[in-house]
Amino acid sequence: MKLTTIVAAIVALFLLLVLGGAFYTVRETEVVILTQFGRPVGDPVSEPGLHWKTPFVQDVNRLEKRVLEFDGPSTRMTTKDKTYIEVDTFARWRIVDAATFFVVVQDERSAQSRLEDIIGSETRAAVASSDVVEVVRADKNRTAAVDPLAQANNASQLRTANRGRLEIEQEIKTASAPKLLPLGIELLDVRIKRVNYTPDVLEGIHKRMISERAQIAQRFRSEGEGEAARILGKKERDLREIESVAYRSVQQIRGTADAEAARIYAEAYDQSPEARDFYAFLKTLETYRAVLGRDTNLVLSTDSELFRLLHQIGK
Repeated sequence: MKLTTIVAAIVALFLLLVLGGAFYTVRETEVVILTQFGRPVGDPVSEPGLHWKTPFVQDVNRLEKRVLEFDGPSTRMTTKDKTYIEVDTFARWRIVDAATFFVVVQDERSAQSRLEDIIGSETRAAVASSDVVEVVRADKNRTAAVDPLAQANNASQLRTANRGRLEIEQEIKTASAPKLLPLGIELLDVRIKRVNYTPDVLEGIHKRMISERAQIAQRFRSEGEGEAARILGKKERDLREIESVAYRSVQQIRGTADAEAARIYAEAYDQSPEARDFYAFLKTLETYRAVLGRDTNLVLSTDSELFRLLHQIGK
């Protein structure tokens, strides 16, 4: 009877401890802070395995040991050259002092808010001390892609950067890390995820791009008109040259033909008196055909050769 009572008491005590939460486990990826009536007790527990705590009195608070992410909201900022941009940043951090972190910050949600305040403030300060070209360009020594048409037209001039976005990110990290360390947070890295122009700035950029393209188009139109004028001028010059050569050839052929015809006429004229008379008669008929018409009134003297032939024909 006594043995049974003892066993029952041990079982009841064990169940009481289990139900009361006397045991808890710690994973490899977390640190446990024990609190008693809301206050931390003992050192943080980071050893994985099963551990003991005072049941009903102590509570288990778990914190991540792994690298955590911070994704800040997109914030409107102004650069050194008075250009409004929207900057979106992200960071990686971890808890290095669990006890301090739990006392000062308590949980990851509050840590995200503190990160946003500190990193956002340092980002605004770094952007305000930099030109927009330095925020956009990753490296100051990087050669930006240039549109050859715009470069030939001198439409846009690329500004030089004294530093690049990587240096600005390092500056933000260097300034933010010491402020987060008293919170038990180690800032591992800060990056600018996205940089956008504000709508009013975008409108001005679009207008400038339209103006630059209009200048390039006008340059092409002017070059095309000049080339067209040059081609038309060459065409007219070549046409006149061709016409001149053709006219010269025609005159040469015509002169050669007239000379040959005169030679033939001369040979025929010298053959016999009858041939000469016949030739004179033919030439006279050609003259009549050219001079006389249906309504022609002609006054001739009696000693005119033309009158003589007409008088003979009339007889």
